[in-house]
Amino acid sequence: MNSNTPIPSVSVTYAQDGSSTRSNAHGMRPMQELAYQKRGEPYLLIKSPPASGKSRALMFIALDKLANQGLKQAIVVVPERSIGGSFQDEPLSKFGFFADWKVEPKWNLCDAPGTDNGGKVESVRKFLESGDKALVCTHATFRFAMEKFGPEVFDDRLIAVDEFHHISANPDNRLGEHIRQLMLRDKIHLVAMTGSYFRGDAEAVLHPDDESKFDTVTYTYYQQLNGYEYLKQLDIGYFFYSGDYLTRDLNNEAEKCIFDVLKPGEKTILHIPNVNARESTKDKIKEVEHIIEGLGEWQGTDPQTGFQLVKTAEGKILKIADLVDDDVSKRDKVSAALRDPAQKNNRDHVDIIIALGMAKEGFDWIWCEHALTVGYRSSLTEIIQIIGRATRDAPGKTRARFSNLIAEPAAADDIVTEAVNDTLKAIAASLLMEQVLAPRFEFKPKTVASTAAPGFDYGDAGYDPNKCNVGFNPVSGKFQIEIKGLAEPKSEFAQRVCTQDLNEVITAFVQDKTSIERGLFDSEMVPEELTQVRMGKIVKDKYPHMDEHDQEAVRQHAVAALNLTQKAKEFALAGGDTERSGSTALIDGVRKFMNVRDLDIDLIDRINPFGEAYAILAKTMSEESLKRVAAVISAKKVNLTPEEARDLAKRALKFKQERGRLPSIASMDAWEKRMAEGVAFLARMKAEAAHG
Repeated sequence: MNSNTPIPSVSVTYAQDGSSTRSNAHGMRPMQELAYQKRGEPYLLIKSPPASGKSRALMFIALDKLANQGLKQAIVVVPERSIGGSFQDEPLSKFGFFADWKVEPKWNLCDAPGTDNGGKVESVRKFLESGDKALVCTHATFRFAMEKFGPEVFDDRLIAVDEFHHISANPDNRLGEHIRQLMLRDKIHLVAMTGSYFRGDAEAVLHPDDESKFDTVTYTYYQQLNGYEYLKQLDIGYFFYSGDYLTRDLNNEAEKCIFDVLKPGEKTILHIPNVNARESTKDKIKEVEHIIEGLGEWQGTDPQTGFQLVKTAEGKILKIADLVDDDVSKRDKVSAALRDPAQKNNRDHVDIIIALGMAKEGFDWIWCEHALTVGYRSSLTEIIQIIGRATRDAPGKTRARFSNLIAEPAAADDIVTEAVNDTLKAIAASLLMEQVLAPRFEFKPKTVASTAAPGFDYGDAGYDPNKCNVGFNPVSGKFQIEIKGLAEPKSEFAQRVCTQDLNEVITAFVQDKTSIERGLFDSEMVPEELTQVRMGKIVKDKYPHMDEHDQEAVRQHAVAALNLTQKAKEFALAGGDTERSGSTALIDGVRKFMNVRDLDIDLIDRINPFGEAYAILAKTMSEESLKRVAAVISAKKVNLTPEEARDLAKRALKFKQERGRLPSIASMDAWEKRMAEGVAFLARMKAEAAHG
């Protein structure tokens, strides 16, 4: 290892203006107010980070739909029973709203005994026949009810689906298929809520035709965290260890283990690796025991909570909640103690939570300062959910962090490939979170008619009509950036993608193995192959119904968002700004980059999106392991595929239209040469086909 501590690949500082936690006259926080303004929409998609108040936003909307929009009942569908507690009774009228949210105990099926495919389905039927207004159940119970009763029994009702990213456009996803049936019938209202509108796999959440029916409320991480009262800084980083994550070779000072990053003084949720992961010792109970022993001297178990009591070298007694133990009675006692509402605001209730499959989605512990995960998790969505455990605002909590411990590639060939994949996934997660945590970008083509926009700060010199400008609106947390030659989306759907959904495009791109492998380790790679060819293919695959102009506009906007964030970080660091603040340093970095020359889309396309990620990787991984990873990727390098060659040939045709000649294979410009190679590749394919 080159470093004693994880190097944050993302570190963002926020303004702490308190706005996201303040309520209006109806008791609504800003995100809830935004959502309530769209309460009349039959299909509403709420994209908002953890702790922003999605569950209460749903209550406000549901009560209006029941009272004023003619709907009979509201059915709230959650992925697991523990999340059902977020939709219990709320006295909303106490804070200024016209009604209270009430769920009769018998209709909160998350608390009811029995199986999802048994008595709970029968309870759904009884609820539908009753005069009561609200029911809460799991995704599984709702699926079984749909299969048993059909979609028509839900007519004239509100269906609210929490953690909406669990559904998929894949026909094999049963919940997704049931949502499609309901939308085709078009007799219900649907509110979809998610903190991460991407699944972490190759499947889309919704088919584009279905997605276009939704009105969207987007509340960003930046808006949420910038408006907190206490939390000021969020760090996200990964680092690599060799050998066993639990122990260190005492003869090797460079070797690190979990105790280099697990700090007893931080309120921590630690997720140990899945037993099938290569990081696992295959004995999860002993792993927990080893961690507890490494923290101090065991003092016994608290009889009331089931927490393990450990005395540190400094004499402090740590309270450790073990959610890994398979003994159901022990684990249920610990879980109940963690959910105890009387302890919600007690910072000293517990110090460290050790989990494997629990304490992720929907788990609420506001005091968590450090989310520490060993091994790469199954998806980017899961990582975002884990990070969300640490992003709650709480008194005295000024800094939070997420750390991902990953095993360095070992020498054995059968392990190297898996280790490389985990490394690439960790980098992808880091890049994505960088986009998620930054203010929103609004890109504008620079023309002679361009003018300053109201509410935007253009720096000390103000707006300059003769150059590309960067403006920042501190209220909305939005950048406005002018770019020469930028294509503007024409259709309403493409405009929405460019203003609200670029992170979904970037998610697909950073998860594309070919892109990230070549961007990090192929020294001969021309950046335009990634920014134009690979990103172009991803946009076409994701939005096949868009025309070519809108696909190109979305591609350009996505590349601009990704590359300008990377360049801003690079220029901010070059100026000595190690905190990389979410507002000032990012915008200063963009301005410094633009001082080199005016922004145009060709310049942005010539930036390797993974260049800065490689620089961080080189600081965190040993030189030997870095070479090993590069060797694995170089060994499977493919020069060109027919699909890539066809895309290059299309861009060569555009090159000819602009310059009056085809690209030259002898050109000194690497991108022109690559386009010429694509044309030549296709010519060879045609010649070979002609000769049989």
